[in-house]
Amino acid sequence: MKLLVLSGGRHPYQESTPVLGTFLRAAGHEVTITEDAAVLARAADMRGYDTLVFNTRRENLPDFGDLALAQAEQDGLKDFIRSGKGFVCLHISTCLPKTWPEYHEITGGGWITGSSFHPPYGEFTVNVSASGHPGVRGVSSFKTTDELYMGLAFTEGNDVFITADAAEGTHPWGPERQPKHMPGGTFPLGWTRKYGEGKVFVLLLGHDARSFQTPGFQQLVLNGVDWAKAS
Repeated sequence: MKLLVLSGGRHPYQESTPVLGTFLRAAGHEVTITEDAAVLARAADMRGYDTLVFNTRRENLPDFGDLALAQAEQDGLKDFIRSGKGFVCLHISTCLPKTWPEYHEITGGGWITGSSFHPPYGEFTVNVSASGHPGVRGVSSFKTTDELYMGLAFTEGNDVFITADAAEGTHPWGPERQPKHMPGGTFPLGWTRKYGEGKVFVLLLGHDARSFQTPGFQQLVLNGVDWAKAS
């Protein structure tokens, strides 16, 4: 399968994207990795890929410049998925750009800068919540070291297949590391949905290289790539 991985932005992608490329190639996929989103606007190039994988944060952020997708790139992404191709969106790649409020119509929700949050990076258990879902083929509940996202946008129609439980608590948050109350409960970590004729696989795990090296995480991504391509 031919995969295009878009990387880059505020996150340790210099660590995680090489790990991603390595295990995708080891599974037999042909992988192209780029930080240049201009490819999304080139329909002739995009037709050569089966699935697009986002391991990127596309915002206008200090120290990273304006990585938000241009209008032609947004249109290219939508056209690619609507035509029946696959889209695998990892971790904070769901982040809603201020310049593209419709982005969550594709992803079914995800991170919103300024309102989403998470407890400190650490170990927690990923629970399989839908054992028959193709996203969890060969995966049982497992421990990982990662970020457990909370306070997300979430759209009706998402088919959730993994979750995690967290206890209520107060943790430092934001640039000033001020105490923030975070609720307890069960939180979605992965879901699937359709967009046009295409399939969208969202996995909120995957902060850094350590997270990407977790065997359960890798199997989830491989399942997502296979599912997104399957007719």
